[in-house]
Formats: sequence, structure tokens, C-alpha cells
Amino acid sequence: MLISVEKAIENIEAEVFVVDNDSKDHSVEMVYKKFPKVKVIANKVNTGFSVANNQAILESKGEYVLLLNPDTVVEEDTFERCIAFMDAHQKAGGLGVKMIDGQGNFLPESKRALPTAKVAFFKAFGLSALFPKSKLFAQYHLGYLSKNETHEVDILAGAFMFMRKSVLDEIGLLDETFFMYGEDIDLSYRIIKAGYKNYYFPDTKIIHYKGESTKKGSLNYVKVFYEAMLIFARKHFSSKQAKLYSIAIYFAIFIKGALTLVSNFLQKALMPLLDFGLAFLGLILVKDFWATKVKTTIDFYPEEFTYYVLPGYVFIWLLSSYFAGAYDKPFRTKKIFRALAFGTLIIAAVYGFLPEELRFSRAIILLGAVSTFLVMLLNRFIYNILKHKKASFEIEEKKNVVIIGNEQESQRVLTLLKQTSDQTNFVGFVGVNEKEKHNELIGELSQIEDIASLYDVNELIFCAKDISAKEVISLMTKFEHKFSYKIVPPESLSIIGSDSKNTSGDLYALDVNLTIDTPRARQTKRIFDILMSILLFLSLPISIWFIQNKTGVFSNIYNVLFGKKTWIGYIENKSNEYNLPKIKKGVLNALLASGINENESLNKDRINLNYAKNYAVEKDFIYFFKAFKKLGNI
Repeated sequence: MLISVEKAIENIEAEVFVVDNDSKDHSVEMVYKKFPKVKVIANKVNTGFSVANNQAILESKGEYVLLLNPDTVVEEDTFERCIAFMDAHQKAGGLGVKMIDGQGNFLPESKRALPTAKVAFFKAFGLSALFPKSKLFAQYHLGYLSKNETHEVDILAGAFMFMRKSVLDEIGLLDETFFMYGEDIDLSYRIIKAGYKNYYFPDTKIIHYKGESTKKGSLNYVKVFYEAMLIFARKHFSSKQAKLYSIAIYFAIFIKGALTLVSNFLQKALMPLLDFGLAFLGLILVKDFWATKVKTTIDFYPEEFTYYVLPGYVFIWLLSSYFAGAYDKPFRTKKIFRALAFGTLIIAAVYGFLPEELRFSRAIILLGAVSTFLVMLLNRFIYNILKHKKASFEIEEKKNVVIIGNEQESQRVLTLLKQTSDQTNFVGFVGVNEKEKHNELIGELSQIEDIASLYDVNELIFCAKDISAKEVISLMTKFEHKFSYKIVPPESLSIIGSDSKNTSGDLYALDVNLTIDTPRARQTKRIFDILMSILLFLSLPISIWFIQNKTGVFSNIYNVLFGKKTWIGYIENKSNEYNLPKIKKGVLNALLASGINENESLNKDRINLNYAKNYAVEKDFIYFFKAFKKLGNI
């Protein structure tokens, strides 16, 4: 965002503020280093949207104030066009622009009406979505107004609010009662109440990746957003209106919350539930077959075996599958096989300790594992047919990618792409002008539609050094969701973009899109740490004789068990070139496990990146036992 802002203020006098609400990702240090002219306000706590913006507005000296989200990209002439419009319309208090998401789709919140009880009701209960062009039902996003024409509107989007400073001096700054959401509605409404006008201005466009701090598919989002609407209603509506509004909002929270719960549950639980049901049915068939053909009587096994033991088998297999990543997408057959093999070992181990009368059948365990494996494959086969229209157990979700830019920068981006993503298939380079000629060039930017059709391209990566933000946004608007789009800023290690307008997080950056940063991986790693700590402690009477620092191992068990350390971590390295996600300090690391001296000239950043990118709990097991004698390292 800051790179596009710097380009956009080259011909105007402007000051840029960045207010950081206690982020933990070293972004403040990055801004100080790469953007020395930017004025940074680094808060020690998360003060919320309103407080943070007010801090910068109070220090600003310009005639106009712009509130701009960090997950945006502006065109080179965006600010000049906005200033020209505001200068020509003296009654304009605020201005919003045409926003598109990371797929080039128009964002309807670019223009909005005042959320009265009626408008909010139509929005909350989906009538505005059913009738997107209706003057009655589609008032929330003013769907009946052209997105390509300038209009007076009620509400500006907080992602881009261009306002006259004198108006803010008159009406006051953002209301700090709002922590997140609603503050843009309140401020926009106060501008209108003071006799000024708000405008939707589509003559310039910005990309808004929509990386809100709260996931839109979460219950927390529903709660926070609608509570902000309640604050607004109580502040601006009469007591009778506010009471009616509150009833409608609480009803909306209940309905939306219930729908969100059901939707989230189905998304996460549908495949495991199908696996469980069909795997259990498969085990019953296996049991009946074995009882009839081998034991020669259909009632050989007691009911307890059918209704308690068999579901227990399935539960252990599916639990193993969950922790092995068998439910992660894209699905992998080897993960299912590995998980079921591990689960079968656990069942077999428990089986060996059971009294004789409870040891029903080893054969059913083995045959059940096979039938469960086949069931899980069948479910994924059907899923891929329905979802991807491909008859396959696995779908390789690789994207065919072209890189658009001049040769030198394109080669740098290709190197970055290869280092940070294995989910892409590089097709070739596309030049930005006719003079560009080199061996791997497959065409020019003007031919991009033909190139995309010929090579089945589904992702375009733009080199921001060689192609302007205005050109990028123009192409994204033209093609919309036909492609995925990524942008690489000059000298950056990040490839920025978003595959969905609802993608959560700040900006999608390939260099931090790492396996170890997923909730599943962190959960699995924590379970591994706890289990190994317990097993190590129980085995100490024997294992301690193989460990070098015998006193240190007690401290490490304690620290790992209570979350102060992890058994396997990064190699200690001050540079952290790839800005890897933080994990606890490791007792061991890949170098210790390999036996290589840490003082040797190896690229520790690359080793850490490889560990974070390709994290698997199996690797932790291997490193743990390879460096077993060093478990007492402090």
C-alpha cells in the first residue's frame, strides 16, 4: 500500500501517517527502514480503528484528510483526481471511490445508504441480495445506482474516506465509542447532518483486499458488526426508532449467528461425518462377512462389539486422519494411508492390553482399516467430481501462472515464486512493451487474452516496478474474476494478492503462507510437545543415561510441557529474512538433528523457511530422536 501511496503523492504536497496498533509482525520496523518519510505512531496496545485514526488526524496539517486501509492499492493519480473533485465541489464534505477486490470484482460497499431500520432489515435478511437492483430492497448498497457514475451517497467506506479537514474541525473526529465497524457510518452521517455532501466518485479506483481483523464468516464478526449498528442507532435515532432498531438488530444477530454456526459446522464437519457414517457401515459389513464366512454364525459377535467397539475403531482412525492433515485441501491419498496405518497401530497396541474376553478379532481391525481407507477415497472422489468436475481422488490445485514485467524484475519474481510456492505452474513471461525481447517471453501485455486462452492461464503476477497500479487495476476491472491476480512491489519478498473478496488476514503474501502458521499445524505441534514431554518423563529412568546434559532435560520437559519452549524450533538467527511466523524457542532444530556444526556457513534463514513451509509432525519425530542425546540442551 505505501509504495502505491508514495507514487500517488509525487505531484502533490502531502504527509503520510502510519498508526500501528501493537502489531507483532515487525511491520513497524519495516516502515521505519523502507519508508523513512512516513510518520509512524506506534501504539503499545490495540486502541481500535477510531482512536488510531484520530491520533494521526490531530497531527495532520493538510487541507484534506484521507483514511486509508493498509490492505489497499491506489492508482498513481487517485489523490490528484480526488482533490480536483473536492475543489470543484465546495459543499463536498467527504468522498469515496470505486473499490475492487483482489479478483477485480466491484465491491458494493463503495456506495451505501444510511442503515435505517428498514434498510438494515432488508440487508440482514438477504432481500437486498435477492433483489440487487431494487430501489426498495437494495438501498443498503444503493444497487439501483450505476457503479460507473458519480452519485451523492449517505455513507463512505472506512477503507477510503477522503474528507475536508475544515469539516472535521467543525463536526469532530471519529467517535471513539466505536472500536471497530460503524465509525465510518457515524462520521459520514455527521457530515451530512452538518449540511455537507458525501459523494461516490468512480473516476478513480483502488484495490481493497478486504483483510479485516475479524473473519466475516465468524460469530465474532456478526456480534461486533451488529453491536456497532446498535451504538449508531442509539446515538442518532429517536428513542422509539432506536428501540425498534434494537429489536430488529438483536433478531438479526440471533438469525445470522445461527446461520453462521450451521454453515461453519457443515463446512468443517461434513466430510468427517460422512467418513464416520460410511466407515462405520463398512465395518458392520466386514463384521457380518467375517462372522458368516469364518465364524459361521451371523450372531458370533455381541451387540457391545457393534455399538461400542466398532465406533471406537472409526473414531481413532478419523482422529489420526485429522491430525495427519487428511482433511486439509487439496486432499492427499498418502496422508489418509499414513493416518490409518498409525491409527491401526494404536488400536492394535490397545488391543494387546485388553483382557481375553474383550479381544474380539484382529482380522476385523485390519479389514476395517482397508474398508475405511476405501470409503475415505470414495468420499473424496465424489467431492472432486461435484466440486472440480474431475474424476480423481486428488486434485492438484496448481495454478498456471504468467509473470508480467520486464526481464530483470520478472526473473527476480520467478525466483521468489519458486522459493515460496509449490502450488504454481510457471507458464512464461509477458512483456509490458514491444521493445522487450528475450527467450522466455511468450507475448506482450496487449495479447494477454490470447495468451491466457492458449496456455490456460489462471493467475497473473504483475511486477509493480514495470507496470503502473492504474494499468493493473484497469486490467483487473476488465477481466474481473477470470483470473487470480498478484502484485509484487519493487525489492519486496512478498507477492501480494487475495483469491477471494472474503479472504481474511491482512495481505496474502506467499513468503509467509507457511504450513507452520496454520491453526492445525500449531495444534498438532503442541500435542506433539505434550505427548513427547510425558513419554520422555516416564522413560527417564532409562533414557536419561543417553542424554548428555542430564540436569537440563528436567528443565526442558517442564518448559515444553507448560508452553514456554517447543521441542523442535527454528535455528537461532537474528536476521529473520523471511519474516517467519513466531514459534516458541526450540530445544532442538534441524541443524542439531543433522549433526552439522551451526558455525558452518549455511543459510540459516533458508533452513528455517524450509522447516516452516514444509512443516509436518513426522519431521519433529525424526529430529527429536536424531538429536535425542541433546534433549538436555539449555
